[in-house]
Formats: sequence, C-alpha cells, structure tokens
Amino acid sequence: METKKNPKLEIGRNSSIFFAIGLNLMLFLSWQALEYKSYEKEDVVIDLVEMESKFEEEIPLVNSIATPPPPPPPAIVTQSVEIVEDTEEIEETVFESTETDQNDAIVEREIVSVSDVEVDEIDEDVEVAFAIIEDVPVYPGCEGLSKMATKDCFQKKIQAHVATNFNYPQEALDLGIQGRVSVVFIIDKDGTIKGVRSRGPDKMLQTEAERIISILPKMKPGKQRGRPVKVAYAVPIFFKFQGD
Repeated sequence: METKKNPKLEIGRNSSIFFAIGLNLMLFLSWQALEYKSYEKEDVVIDLVEMESKFEEEIPLVNSIATPPPPPPPAIVTQSVEIVEDTEEIEETVFESTETDQNDAIVEREIVSVSDVEVDEIDEDVEVAFAIIEDVPVYPGCEGLSKMATKDCFQKKIQAHVATNFNYPQEALDLGIQGRVSVVFIIDKDGTIKGVRSRGPDKMLQTEAERIISILPKMKPGKQRGRPVKVAYAVPIFFKFQGD
C-alpha cells in the first residue's frame, strides 16, 4: 500500500514566495538605510551676517629730497705779467696792386687756327631699331631695290625662312603645348645674327624658335648716317596644331 503525502503538510510548497518577500524586504531596508539623512540640531541663525571690518593702514609716500653736494671751492688764478722791451723790429708786408693800366704792354699770344685741331672719330656701338633705321639690312636676294622695297623684301624673306625651317617639337605635340613665341635678335655691323632671345609659353617652343632664327644667312648690315650699325629686329612665331 503506497503512502500519500498531504499537500497541505508539504513544507517547501510556498518557499519561493517567502524568499521573494524576504528579498524585497531586505532591499527596501537597505534602500532606506542609504537614503537616510541626519542633520545637526544646533541652533543656527541664518538671517544675520556678521562681518569684521579690516582697516589697512595707508603708508604715506614721502619724496626724499636729495641734498645737492656743496659747490666746489673757487679756483685761485694767479696772473703773471712779463714786461718785454719794445726793441724788436717788425717787417711790414707791402701789398702791390695787380690792376693794369695803359702803360703796361700786352704780350701777344700764339693764335691757334681751326685747322690745327684734330678731331678723333669715336666708333660708337649704337643699336638702332629696324623701324627707324635709315638703310635697312639687305637680305640675300633683295639687292638693288629701293629702301621701301628692300624693307618689304626683308620681311618676306624672314617669313619664308621661318616657314621653310619650321619643325614642331614632337614632345610639345604630345603634351598639347602651343602658343606664340616672340623672338628678338640683332643683325650685327658685319651682317651676322647675334643676341637671339625669346619669350613664349614653353621652353621647348622657345628653343625651336631660337634655332630657326640662329640659322639665318649673313646679310648686308644696316646703316645709319652712312655707317654700319647694329639693327634690332623682332619676329613672332606661332606654334599651333589642329586636333583630329
């Protein structure tokens, strides 16, 4: 015969409920203990403020007057007088007049004629612009023409020379560099090309423009007042390519 337990007599039936109640009670007591505040019960009057006044003693500033030092005693000067007998003879300086009168003879000086003066010719290193030169340089093939025709022929020959010797730098083409290069050069007194310099958007284009001008042929030099002089000339060279 099996024994049956009475559920009313089971001890652990409501243990979880009692544990939860006890835990909440302990937490509540712990919270109250932490929140508890105590105050001092001394009688303190908060509506009265006691202040002690402190006085700082001001020390007056006294300007000390420095006593100047006593003046130095007066210097005692002793004078000694020596009497010298006036026996020395003094030579008097005689001033003679430098003015001339009609009795003075006039000495004739050597008369120099103009023909006796020699004038040295100075070879001036003059540089004249192409636009104002009296006789422009003569490019080979422009001989025997008038001044105006010689000037036009010179400019046309320069343009033809640039077109014939023009070579676009391949590196500049690859980089897409183009623009105008201004070249200035000197036609010397012997007809040679000197002093080539340029200004442009890139060094490669400037180098090519200077190369074209530096191989210009020797010319007949320009003249100013019948004498050969240096002539400055400027020419623009355009580097421009057409895309695909």
